[in-house]
Amino acid sequence: MENLEDKIIQADSLDILEKVRVELFGKKGLLAAEFVKLKDIPGPEKKAFAEGLNKNKVALQKIFDNRYEVLKSEEIEKMLKEEAIDVSLYDALTKKGSLHPVTETMDKIIDYFVALNFAVESGPMVEDDFHNFEALNLPRYHPARDMQDTFYFNDGGLLRTHTSPVQIRTMLECKPPIRMIAPGSVFRRDYDLTHTPMFHQVEGLVVDEKGKISFANLKSILIDFLHTMFGEVDVRFRPSFFPFTEPSAEVDISCIFCEGKGCRVCSHTGWLEVLGCGIVDSNVFEAVGYEDVGGYAFGLGVERFAMLIHQIPDLRSLFEGDIRLLEQFR
Repeated sequence: MENLEDKIIQADSLDILEKVRVELFGKKGLLAAEFVKLKDIPGPEKKAFAEGLNKNKVALQKIFDNRYEVLKSEEIEKMLKEEAIDVSLYDALTKKGSLHPVTETMDKIIDYFVALNFAVESGPMVEDDFHNFEALNLPRYHPARDMQDTFYFNDGGLLRTHTSPVQIRTMLECKPPIRMIAPGSVFRRDYDLTHTPMFHQVEGLVVDEKGKISFANLKSILIDFLHTMFGEVDVRFRPSFFPFTEPSAEVDISCIFCEGKGCRVCSHTGWLEVLGCGIVDSNVFEAVGYEDVGGYAFGLGVERFAMLIHQIPDLRSLFEGDIRLLEQFR
C-alpha cells in the first residue's frame, strides 16, 4: 500500500500521473489483479479480503485525486506565466488601421472649404433627367450629354453622373447667398487606367447678388486651395467649355513629378489638369428661378487628387482592395 501511495505522490507531471493511474486503476492494473484473486479465496475469508481491497482502492483514489488537483494547478500557473502578455509594452509590429487614400483626400478637401464657411450639402445618387441634365443647361439631345456615359434605369431615372444636381436642389430649396460644396459618389460607364464606373467628386457653388461675384474671386480661392493640396506649384487657367458655366476654364498645376520640366506622366507638357470651373451660366439660374444673381462653380475628381498626392499610377488599384497597396498609407 505504501509503495503505491509513493508512486502517486512522486509523480511530478500529469503525464507521469496518468501512467500511474493506468498502472494502478486500469483494467490490467495492480488493483484489478488483486480483485481477480477473489475467486481463489475460501468463502469465510473472501468478504474480509474484498472489504480490504475496496478500502485501499478508495484511499488510493483520494490520494490520486488530490495529487491530480495539485499538478493541474501547477500546470495552469506555469501556462499563465509563459503566455502572459504585458499590455504596457509597445509592439512595433502591431498593425494599425488607417483611412483609405480616397477618404483621406476627400476629408482634406472638405476641411479646406469648411474652414472658408462653405456648407457641405448632399443629395440622392439616383437622379432624374431634370436635376442631372436639364437644369444644368444640358437639354435633351445636347451633344455634351454624350460625354457623360450615363447609367439609365427603365423608368427613366439614372445614376447621377456628377454632384452638380446637389447644386440645383440646394438652389431650389434656398435663397441666395449660397456658399456650398457637394462631395459624393458619381457614376459613369467608363473603366480604364484613369476612369472607373464609380468615383468621387467635390463640386462647389457660390451665388450672391449680381456684381458681387467675379472670376477673380474664383481664381483666388482655387489657387490657394491647390497650394494647400499640392504645395508651391504653378497654377494656370485655360479657356474651356462646360454647358453650365460661361466663361469656363480648366485648371492645371505644374507637374509634381518633374517640377514642370516634362515627363511621361504629364505627356512632356510640364502640366497636369486637376479641375474645371467657371461663372455659372444664366440658363442655370433661370431653371431654378433666380434673378439678378451671379455665381461661380468648380468641380474636381477626388481620385485624381489622391493619385497625384500619393503618386499612384493606376486609378483602379484604389478600388481593388489589395492590402499590399493599402498598407502603404498606414
